[in-house]
This record gives sequence, structure tokens and C-alpha cells, in this order.
Amino acid sequence: MGIGELDREAHVPEGRPSGTAASPRTLAEALRARGDDGLAALLRARPDLLGPVPNDLTQLATRAGTRASVVRALERLDRFTLQVAETLAVAPDPAPYPVLLDLFAGGQEVPEIEEALPRAVALLREQALVWGEDDRLRLVRTARELLSPSPQHPSPTGLGPTVAEATAGMSPGRLQEIVAAAGLPSTHDPVSAVAALTALFTDRERMGALLDTAPPEALSVLDRLVWGPPYGEVTARPTPPVGWLRDRGLLLPVSPRTVVLPREVALHLRGGRAHRAPEPRAPEVGVARAYGPQAVDGAAAGQAYAALATVEELLKSWDHGGPAVLRAGGLAVRDLKRTAAALDVPEPVAAFWLELAYGAGLLASDGEADERYAPTPAYDDWLDQPPAERWARLVTSWLAATRTPGLVGGQDAKGRTLSALGPDLDRAAAPEVRHRVLGLLATLPPGTAADPESLLARLRWERPSRGGSGSAASRTGGPPAPAADPGAEPGAAGAWASATRPAGAPAQPAAARPAADLRERLARWVLGDAELLGITGRGALSTAARALLNLPLGKAAGPAAEGGGVEPEVAAERAAELLEPLLPQAVDHVLLQADLTAVAPGPLLRPLAEALSVLADVESKGGATVYRFTAGSVRRALDTGRSASDLHAFLAAHARTPVPQPLAYLIDDVARKHGHLRIGAASAYVRCDDDALLGEILADRRSAPLRLRRLAPTVLAAQSDPASLLEGLRSMGYAPAAESAEGDVLITRADAHRTPPRTAPAPVPDGPPAPDATLLTAAVRAIRAGDRAATAVRKEPAAPAASGGLPRTSAAETLATVQAAALTGSAVWIGYVNAEGAASQRVIAPVRVEGGFVTGYDHTADEVRTYPLHRITGVAELADEEV
Repeated sequence: MGIGELDREAHVPEGRPSGTAASPRTLAEALRARGDDGLAALLRARPDLLGPVPNDLTQLATRAGTRASVVRALERLDRFTLQVAETLAVAPDPAPYPVLLDLFAGGQEVPEIEEALPRAVALLREQALVWGEDDRLRLVRTARELLSPSPQHPSPTGLGPTVAEATAGMSPGRLQEIVAAAGLPSTHDPVSAVAALTALFTDRERMGALLDTAPPEALSVLDRLVWGPPYGEVTARPTPPVGWLRDRGLLLPVSPRTVVLPREVALHLRGGRAHRAPEPRAPEVGVARAYGPQAVDGAAAGQAYAALATVEELLKSWDHGGPAVLRAGGLAVRDLKRTAAALDVPEPVAAFWLELAYGAGLLASDGEADERYAPTPAYDDWLDQPPAERWARLVTSWLAATRTPGLVGGQDAKGRTLSALGPDLDRAAAPEVRHRVLGLLATLPPGTAADPESLLARLRWERPSRGGSGSAASRTGGPPAPAADPGAEPGAAGAWASATRPAGAPAQPAAARPAADLRERLARWVLGDAELLGITGRGALSTAARALLNLPLGKAAGPAAEGGGVEPEVAAERAAELLEPLLPQAVDHVLLQADLTAVAPGPLLRPLAEALSVLADVESKGGATVYRFTAGSVRRALDTGRSASDLHAFLAAHARTPVPQPLAYLIDDVARKHGHLRIGAASAYVRCDDDALLGEILADRRSAPLRLRRLAPTVLAAQSDPASLLEGLRSMGYAPAAESAEGDVLITRADAHRTPPRTAPAPVPDGPPAPDATLLTAAVRAIRAGDRAATAVRKEPAAPAASGGLPRTSAAETLATVQAAALTGSAVWIGYVNAEGAASQRVIAPVRVEGGFVTGYDHTADEVRTYPLHRITGVAELADEEV
């Protein structure tokens, strides 16, 4: 079986016959020959064609050829399939399959290309970018226009225009000079001259003989242009090697100072290959290091717990209102710096945690007049969940989020700095890149860390950047660059070297080129973010993350691992079940020490942690958290309404060691002083039963800013507000308590400021969503029905309609025709005008005609409908009843 036969078998969609009586003449005819499965595959691969559902296959073909849709489809091709499309753009139109194969293999046997090429052509054909049988492969016109070479947009293959294209505006006299210099018979017909030159350049023997007579410097010039870009600039007086090439048409002028290497010449010099380095196979993802799966899961679980603690610490610090929202939205740079310092992380990492909490709906702006950030009510619900479920919720929201924290600190298109939690951070490609990176990690055996560079190379192959397959033309496109003036005395390298050079050649080394495209940056960020979240441990995908992505747990996933199958909620529950045993268990006790500290030997139960955070300050974190008791922290606990005996009982109940004497003394001493002074609103006053204590305060120089004066032996008045007075006296070492207007002590609660209910930010879609099976089935049926109606052959009515108009018959003829069709069960063609005045043509099979209405099966809409007879403009029988 030949290559062409193998290719035809590979290209035949399911449900389509392996051959047709005649090759399709248009893309619409090619789509019409497909089976329903083939149409569904096209709509699944290019969902933008479904908005709205096309009326028929002609409209589907037209929409599939629009520039926006074709660009979107080309951007989603892998590198080799894109190389095939680029090759078809410079191949003859139409191109037989053997010609396409020769443009890749150069007439040699290359098993990798022979194996991969049929699949690539099948993919292009499935996506309606290529149509026709193997003997007449055609690239859709829009794709050819996008990928064909031009001076402004060199081809990614590095090839230039054909001889016919490059000589289109050349004078007949100049053509005769080139033909004569090339040793061809003279002719006065420009068409014959161009054909003779083309035949010469495509004849290997004659072309080889011509190049054998070329000066060595001329061959060097050709070597510099052969792989592109094919355009170069020449001086006003070209050097002899360049003149020799121009005289024989091996370089053709496109402007007074610019020449181009014709495509036929370049292909000869390349050995018939369109691409310098075809890449039929995807690069393998390399292995950086292999660990035991248990070690990876343990490291990932530890990082997952650290992620939960970080998010909780961040939002707890904003319990009473976080930083203000900028007028343009987002967080100020100074507030981001403070947050990073509080979390003891770099600013980019702090931006990641902020965006993670925001994307999960745990953080939002409060919407007040002085708008500030604060936790949402959903944060309290999140805290009540088990740790593993909290982790699964964070990771699920991160996977779907389009907001990209890595952009924080950069600039937008207008030069404005992008701020954390601000606008313009959405990148629609982020979710797809996250899933693909994790899917590639899943293709490695469990416990194996991937080599980042090989992983990025695989991603670049699967979705190459615009322009290309890696050729020089794709990197250095654009108009020809100015050539250096050779000067009066060229150097030893020869004047030809400065007289012509590849147009657009880079003037700087590769290291100085612009940074990688967005997808590569996204992939690098994904690797770092996954490690921070505990999705990976030591660079390898954890078992819990595999469950969350619905991937095989005990073995490597397939090459196209993307997740799927079960519902996301079920996958999240399974991941939480796997992670839960690996997380540290919460403890219900602390170890008190004589230096006024308490050590928590593990994560504390939430009620204990909250109570202890009021009574003591966190001094250090890690595997064991250290709390320190101070006079201020004890006073803070007393302000919540607890007494000294309550604090002693609390410590005795939750300490595995006896309460140290210094700590007991500290609590009793602070409690004895607490509330001795009372502060209320007068604008503010201080009252105390001990008038000597008030006298001591008045005599203290530190009380001068409070502007106190004695109203009575036991009362002092102040001109500052109660809060300032309370803080001032506490800074002087006293322990006052605030009281209400009724004289009762005010108890401060640890109530937190919350925003109104907020929903998490919705991801920005990357184009239309992928259609489900139900939508695809309905769309294919509707397109088929509309196409049958549009292509049905009709009998000419007695009163023919105007060209392109609706059928016109009298009311009596309309009624008689539809009644006869209802009796015989045949279909008819009608013209119909709806209540809004919109006219349409439909094919219906009448079932019932009564009461001024006709009811029948509408083949165009693929459903039963009822039409008023007075809105039917006319009716005609179908010449072919097969509808």
C-alpha cells in the first residue's frame, strides 16, 4: 500500500466513505461529504463556528474561512501541523500528497516524517483548514494568505515569492536580458520567458550546471539567503558576485535597492526541503530527579499546610479592615510591601497569596465610602471546613482562575503599573496552561520531577508562538533592514559581504532578544505556584493533585493527559480524602514555660488557637509555634470580658505543664490594675476612687498631650477623645478600662470586619466554551436540515419569483398545493414572512391544513411548526422528494 493510500485511510472521518466519485470543488462540498461524526469533530475543535449555529453547510464553510476563525485555529496547532500548513502555503495549489511529502523529506526516506505527515494532514482536514482528496490538497484561502510569503510578512519557511510572482512587474526587455544571461533561448513572450526561467530553476541537472559556473563569492551570497529571510539590500552599484546573480535571475529585484531569492532557487539549494528542521515528533519531557512517591506526598502535604496557614494569617491580619483600595482599583505598592513583610515573603509571592484569596472569594473590597479590603463571609465558612477541604477549594479556584499574579509590577499597554488585586490581570490562556503543565507532569512516573526546560520545550512544540516553526524568517520578519555601506575600500572579507545581507537579520545576539511569550511565562509561574500550593512536592506531582485532576494515581498518565471524567466536586472530595492523613493533626494543649512563653507542639484546634492568640502574641512559627505572654496581651484578654480566674482556668485546662509562677503573677498583677481607672465620653474623662492616683497622673509630664484637668477629687476631664485617652494612659503604664454612658465597663470582642456577601471573580473565557455532546448533536442536525432545505431542487412555479426572491403564488394556489402535499405526504418549498417582516425560505412537509394555518414538519428548523397561510408568499413543489 502506497503512502497516498495510507494517508487517505488516515484522513477519512468516521462515517465517511473512503472515496468519492469526484473531488470536491469547494470547501462546502467537502464538508457536505463528511459524516455527522466529521462535522461534530470540526465543531468540537473550532467552537467559534457555533456562535450562532450556521444555517447550512455553505454558511459553515464561509464562517470557517473567515480571518478571525482561521487565525484562532492556526494558533492552536502543534508545531509540525503548523509546518505542514506553512508548506502547503508555498506549495502549488492544489498540491498532491507526494509533492507535500517531498517538500519535507527532500526526496529522501524519512520514516518519522512519513509516519507523522498523514496525521498532520488529517488534523488540518478535520479542522477545515485543508480540503480536497490526496491528489488535490488545498489550503483554505485565508490560511494561504496568512502564511504565504510577502516583503512585509516573510513566510515562516524562509521562502520568498516564485519567479512568476517576483517578475510580475518586470519589463519584457529586462526579462529577455535575464533569459539570455541564463543561456536560455530568447523569446519575445514574457509568459514564455518566465516559464523558461521556472523550468530552469526546477531542473536539478541544468540548475546544478548553472551554479557550477558561479563565482565562489556568489555562492556565499546565496548561502546567506537560502534559509531566509530571502530579502536583502544591495548598494547602488552591486559588486560583481551580486551582479552575476542578478543578471541570471538567481536574485530578482523587488525595488531599486532590494533583491529577493526566488522560491525555486531556494528549494534547489535546500535540496527540495521547505523547512530547515522539521519537527514531526513532540520533544520528550525530561526527568530532573526521581523520588519515592511517599517523600513527594509528604513534602507536598507540608507545603499545603503552610499554604493554608499563610492564607489564614493574611486574612486574619485584615480582620478589622485591610489596606485602602486605590482609585483605579487594586492595592498600593506600599501596602503590598507591608503585606510581604508581615508574611515574611518576597513581594511577588505576597501578590500570589493575595490573588489566591481573592480568586477563591475569601477577600474583596467592602464597598464603603473609604473602600478597603476585608475578608468576606465566605472566609468564615472556609475556616469551618477541614484543612484538606480548604486546600482543595484553594487549588480548584486557582486552576480555573484567569487572574495572573505574575504580572503584578509589570506594565500594561499604556505604560501603567499593574497592581495586585487590580484590573487588567486576567489572561484567558492561564487555565489551559495550568492544566497542560500539570498534565505533562502527570505523564512521568509517580515521584518523578520534570526537567523544567524540557517541559517548556514540549509546550512550545504543542503551541508554538505566532509566526512559527522556528525558522529565521519567523523570528526576524519585517521589511528589509538597511545594509551597511561597503565604503571605498572593503575589507578582506570581500565587498559582497557588505553589499548584500539577509533582510531583517538580528543585530543582537539571541540572549538579547525579547523575553519568551506569555505562554512560556505562564508555564514558569505555574511550576512555582504549584510548589507553593503543595500540588507538587520537590517538583513532582503529588497523589492528591492527581486525584484532583482526575488522573491515574499509581502510574504515569497518557501523553494527552488533561483530566476529565468525574465531576470536579467528586474529584475535590477524593483529593481531600487522600491529603487528610498526611496533614498534621490538631492538638488541644500547649506547653507553658517559665520565661512567659507557651509552645504549641503542633497546629492547635481552632477555638484554642483563637483564644490563645488573644491572650498571647505569636513570637515564632514553624513546626511548633511559640507564644509570648506580655502585660499588653493579658490586658487584651481582660478587655474581652474575662477575669483573672477565667484566664487561670483556661491555662490550667489546656496546658500539659503546670502554670509557671511568673505567668500567674503577671495575670494577677495586670488584673489588679485593670479597670482601676475608668474612661468615658465627656469629650473624655477619667474617674478613679483613688484620688492620689489621679494626682499622680496629673503630675506626670507624659500626660501633657492629653490636656487633663481635675473636675472632682475622683474625676479628670480631657480634651482628647476616649480612644486617644485610653491609648495614652496605657502607653504611660496604666491599665484603664473604657466604660459606657451608664458607667458599665465596655467589653471589646474580637469581632471581625467583613464585607457584604461577594462572589469570586469570574474567569475571563478564552473564546467560546467547548460544546458538549448534546449541543453538538443538535447543531449537526440543524445544519444538516438547513443544508437539505438550501440544496433541494425545486420545480419552477407557474409565476416564477424574481431572482433570489421568494416564490410567489396566489392564495388559492398556495392552499391547493399545501393540501395536496398533506394528502400525499410530500414536501414543498414555501416563502414565509414572519410578524417582524423577516422573509425566509423553508422546506416543509404539511401534515394538517385547517383554520387558516398549515402544520407540518419544517426540515429547515428540524421540528414541527405551524404557519399562518396568509404569511406564506408562495409555494412550489420539489423536483426531488429526497429531503
